[in-house]
Amino acid sequence: MASSFSKALPFWLSLGLIPLIWIGAVFGGVWVFALPIAAWDLFSIVDAFAGLNEQNEDPQTSDTYLFWYRLITLIWAPVQFCTLFGVLWFTLHSGHLATWEVVFLFVGMGVITGTVGINYSHELMHQKPKIERVLADILLAMALYSHFRSEHLLVHHRYVATPRDPVTARYNEGFHRFFPRVLRACWQSAFRAEAAMLARKSKTWTHPSNPFFKYWALQLGMLTLAFVLGGFVGVGLFVLQAAVAIWQLELVNYIEHYGLTRAHIGDGKYEHVKPHHSWNAAQKASNWLLINLQRHSDHHYKPDRRFPLLQNYSTEEAPQLPYGYPVMTMLAMIPPLWRRRMNQRVRQWRKQHYPQITDWQPYNDGSNPPPR
Repeated sequence: MASSFSKALPFWLSLGLIPLIWIGAVFGGVWVFALPIAAWDLFSIVDAFAGLNEQNEDPQTSDTYLFWYRLITLIWAPVQFCTLFGVLWFTLHSGHLATWEVVFLFVGMGVITGTVGINYSHELMHQKPKIERVLADILLAMALYSHFRSEHLLVHHRYVATPRDPVTARYNEGFHRFFPRVLRACWQSAFRAEAAMLARKSKTWTHPSNPFFKYWALQLGMLTLAFVLGGFVGVGLFVLQAAVAIWQLELVNYIEHYGLTRAHIGDGKYEHVKPHHSWNAAQKASNWLLINLQRHSDHHYKPDRRFPLLQNYSTEEAPQLPYGYPVMTMLAMIPPLWRRRMNQRVRQWRKQHYPQITDWQPYNDGSNPPPR
């Protein structure tokens, strides 16, 4: 168990963000920038020196030996809840911060709820124990993005790399076009997927078993608590951090499958999902922070595999990002730089895996028939 603890310890680095947000809340000034700098820049710098981790754990390892890995995801929801609402109350009742300091402080809070909170909810929602799925819902409610669970499990994993998946970014589609498109399309596709499941049971969308009622109740509860603690200003700050969290989630969604498509084999049928339909990144430090989310090729191949057991793939098996997610998300915000780095990689991927496809236009514009 001691060995398991020492190996799991780097994945607990996310807890280091908690004192940083409190330091910003107490001291203000330049300290309000400490958390975004640590999450986005520091881990990128460490990645450059730490290199890649291409080692794989035994995928058959029992949950019994994963206790210390699982524990960080299990405790994060209460830690984040207390931090978010504690900082909200403290900031608005101490009155020692200027408006700009408060705004940037809650941008930093959004880094916590997005980079860590939504990411951990993603790990938890894929697991079978009910407590883990409940914690996932609580984390998503703090980002006002509860429908992500339905969209991710019922739509994204089923239709990834096809025209029916909103969050598969198309070749040459800039993030600034992608973002408003997915904000609208993901909510709609999630709601329709849940309504379709109920219809197959001869129930309407208004049936109490529709999880959207739980989503709305949880989000309303979070907003109500923000109002109780800080009035309309508290609600505004809560919405600000949620918006930052959502922006980060969709940045990650954008880079995970950019330009990658499953071959249409005719009549609305597509090939099965394979590791080469997701970008892989083996950067060591950012995978510690993101609990191996960057091993995304294996996640789509084996969605219920816990994060410490996700496998890394070679260049022959899956396309590789040139940098970890922190750097890639910054590049995604500047479309010309993004296209310069990524479009040539997409074209090489097409030659490697699909030399038989000569007309890529239906894949580029999403005009292939939707999967049946």
